[in-house]
Amino acid sequence: MCPQKSKRAETTVGGLRADAMAGFVVFLVALPLCMGIALASGAPVVSGLISGMVAGLVVSWLSGSELSVSGPAAGLTVTVAAGIATMGSFQAFLTVTIISGCIQIIFAMLKSGSLAAFFPNSVIKGMLAAIGVTIVFKQIPHAVGWDSDYEGDESFFQTFDHSNTFFNLVESLEHLAEGAIIIALVGFFIYWLWGREYVKKSRYLKFFPPSLMVVLVGILVNLSLERWFPKYALAAGSSHMVNVPNLKNIMDLKAAIPTPDLSVISEMKTWSLALAVAMISSIETLLSVEAVDRMDPERRTSKGNRELVAQGVGNIISGLLGGLVMTSVIVRSSANIYAGGRSRMACFFHGLFMLVFVLMFASVLNHIPLAALAVVLIAVGYKLASPKVIKSVWDLGLEQFIPFAVTLVAVVFSDLLTGVGVGLIVGMLIVLRMNQYSSITMVNDGDQYLIRFSKDVAFTQKPRLKVLLAQIPDGCSVIIDGGGAQFIDFDILELIKDFIDHADLKKIRVEWRNLRSKRLKFGGGDGELQSPAFG
Repeated sequence: MCPQKSKRAETTVGGLRADAMAGFVVFLVALPLCMGIALASGAPVVSGLISGMVAGLVVSWLSGSELSVSGPAAGLTVTVAAGIATMGSFQAFLTVTIISGCIQIIFAMLKSGSLAAFFPNSVIKGMLAAIGVTIVFKQIPHAVGWDSDYEGDESFFQTFDHSNTFFNLVESLEHLAEGAIIIALVGFFIYWLWGREYVKKSRYLKFFPPSLMVVLVGILVNLSLERWFPKYALAAGSSHMVNVPNLKNIMDLKAAIPTPDLSVISEMKTWSLALAVAMISSIETLLSVEAVDRMDPERRTSKGNRELVAQGVGNIISGLLGGLVMTSVIVRSSANIYAGGRSRMACFFHGLFMLVFVLMFASVLNHIPLAALAVVLIAVGYKLASPKVIKSVWDLGLEQFIPFAVTLVAVVFSDLLTGVGVGLIVGMLIVLRMNQYSSITMVNDGDQYLIRFSKDVAFTQKPRLKVLLAQIPDGCSVIIDGGGAQFIDFDILELIKDFIDHADLKKIRVEWRNLRSKRLKFGGGDGELQSPAFG
């Protein structure tokens, strides 16, 4: 028994170590994202940090997912910015955040968490690949040392400068910073090095994720440039570096955060805006959690309704403390998984690190080059949209690849919700088309025809049936067999009856089986010739 206990303890310690390492990596990735999204939303920078802290310290324990990471979402920046303008102040919008959290809990009580299960796998895979492509495009400017857009933007059309992803990418190549490029190249070399067998087998190096080493070495490289090649170094406080507000203690944090203006709680615009925020954030959350389940190495299934409760509680607390609206977010969740996170402890550690470092080590964080973080995110993006991933979907056939490709392109050239919506519509159209061909089959032997329903037939199969009936030549015999269907839509039965009633005009002899309707009378029993011309 003792060796088993020892092994279990070793596994627990190993899991905690892996989660702590992954949590630290996620914290480094989330830090500039939280601040950038807050700036883009027109909110105080500290509000983005508070949202990230609450997501890690509170939501992680309530979440329905083991590996999902929550925080302020880029997909809500436009909604939040417009909401602040509508409410007149960020303090008033905090009340909207609190109410939206309550509405999310109501959504959970109504069992809305199961909606994510209705999204086809091909659409979810396309969404993940699109996020990967978007990350790469958005982070290349940071890797070369210039970006006019805020950190964390995922939309094709940029809010800050009204440009777009491709123009920003091209423009960044005209504003190269040598120091950033050196740091990025060193970071990519570390990822290559960590893929070698001798590093994987190393007694010590294997415990350090490459993403963490990229950031640490990036700091050392920039400090070295400051010492020996100052003209190439990235200056602290510049747009090339992480810029955390200098909060010396918890009292400074308390003084910096806004408080909610509850006087607007009785206004109709407050509730209508809260409903819109709750719906958008809930959809993004459910999509993200569904995507995380696809990436989970242990293939665990998340609980959608529990996740909505967690997000609701998180938004209530975040709003009360002066934080931004939060959702489950794919980029940080992906970084967590690829950094080796194993459980919800990784998300908790990310929130804990954010609290401790923002309060106690802000000056240390401000030495982190954004180019190093860009390398980490580009590596995550590549894994999400690698050629291997695209080929695996292609091998499944066109009915899977088309929705995947459409979703990928739509998300890259618009935003997450718009792209997924387009992909979902295309996926549904393909399913309907496939159902038309698989639900109704027709075979013939000479002038003898058989139309068979192999499964339930809805009104959407009506065009397919009309085409098949029109193909039956004059003077033939046809059997229509509905035995394979538990349900046959009234429109289908009506079309069949109309065909039978006019079969004598084309000298067609009709027999039907297993067609029953309380509203349409087909005549005698199964197996009998029932056409009016031959009955």
